[in-house]
Amino acid sequence: MKITRKKLTFFNAAGQRLAALLDLPDSPPRACALFAHCFTCGKDMSAASRIARGLARSGYAVLRFDFTGLGGSDGDFANTNFSSNVDDLIAAGDYLSEHFGTPELLVGHSLGGTAAIVAALRMPSVRAVATIAAPVNPADLVDHFGGQQHAIALEGEAEVVLAGRKFNIKKQFLEDVQRNSIAHRVGDLRRPLLVLHSPLDDIVSIDDAGIIFKAARHPKSFISLDGADHLLSRIEDAEYVAQTIAAWAGRYLAPAPARGGPAVLPGHVLVAEVNHRFTQAVHSDAHSWLADEPRAVGGDDAGPDPYEHLLAALGSCTSMTLRMYATRKQWPVTHIDVSLQHYRCHARDCGDKAAAAAAAGDAPMLHVIERAIRIDGPALTAAQRQRLMEIADRCPVHRTLANEIRITTVAAGDEADPAPGAADD
Repeated sequence: MKITRKKLTFFNAAGQRLAALLDLPDSPPRACALFAHCFTCGKDMSAASRIARGLARSGYAVLRFDFTGLGGSDGDFANTNFSSNVDDLIAAGDYLSEHFGTPELLVGHSLGGTAAIVAALRMPSVRAVATIAAPVNPADLVDHFGGQQHAIALEGEAEVVLAGRKFNIKKQFLEDVQRNSIAHRVGDLRRPLLVLHSPLDDIVSIDDAGIIFKAARHPKSFISLDGADHLLSRIEDAEYVAQTIAAWAGRYLAPAPARGGPAVLPGHVLVAEVNHRFTQAVHSDAHSWLADEPRAVGGDDAGPDPYEHLLAALGSCTSMTLRMYATRKQWPVTHIDVSLQHYRCHARDCGDKAAAAAAAGDAPMLHVIERAIRIDGPALTAAQRQRLMEIADRCPVHRTLANEIRITTVAAGDEADPAPGAADD
């Protein structure tokens, strides 16, 4: 499967710019995931990259980013701590929600896994969390500071060497991690949790995984990463982690859209149940996607609802028609967008001739689609803008909806004819 990677930036709560990467599958994603890397690592570390790509191949959109002061992100690492990492995760989730889709899966590696659990407590959209080699107590990290803890406490700051790289650590970091053991907070997660850990991990003991797993509520799962090191240096270990998380999360997130769906004739659309609630797989001759209802009415919110599909059909057809017309006329239109909403209105309140006729007849309620069209182009004349607004009403879908529609329904399949003499219900 082809994976698309986008370079992005967003701002954290302190107004600092953070560098990010978004890995996207080649079809509409089944869910959005947020990945938190390990302490002093970055979004480009091999394990983070392989896990993100693996999840994308399984249909997830995955955002990973550099925490403040690391990699391509702004800020001074010495001024960060565990709490600021959690805040950065929240900011990343807000950005993902605003621009691509709400994060439903949180994945964290090492200290990023600990941060993912804490961040999930503040992110209602998250439906599942997976941790990889996560410490239950962030304060245990100071054991790897080469004996500099005393110097940091005494002088307020000292240089430590971690994984061959030098970092300045301030006293506030030590104070912050001392306050953030998660042993007593895991039980508040109340969402599916997958704990992955290697018994050979020489950075974070597998005993930490046991404490996290024991404190968590069901549903919870544990996977032993036999033979793996803390950083998942081997390609096969990182790929196994990605495959395992994707399969596990699929039980709790939206079902994957059908790939290579059934044969559908050009111009036809096939809609088939995915579950026994509202989720539907929609297939055309070249595309497959999902339709659903919001969770508030019993659906899984795995795709747009039927009326959203209807509005999308009108909006996309309107924009396409305007672009085609402007291109043919060589008019300087720089951008088009169409915003739509659907509601029902008492005919007497709708204020046009059709509504008045309906009010006088047998249709006291009318369906109304409100369409707002924005056409950008500083060089456009008033006459050109007016003409484009007239053309909008001539798009094919608009004409279909505005005319009387006849819908014929037949029984599909090779069902047997009713028995002779059988009466209809």
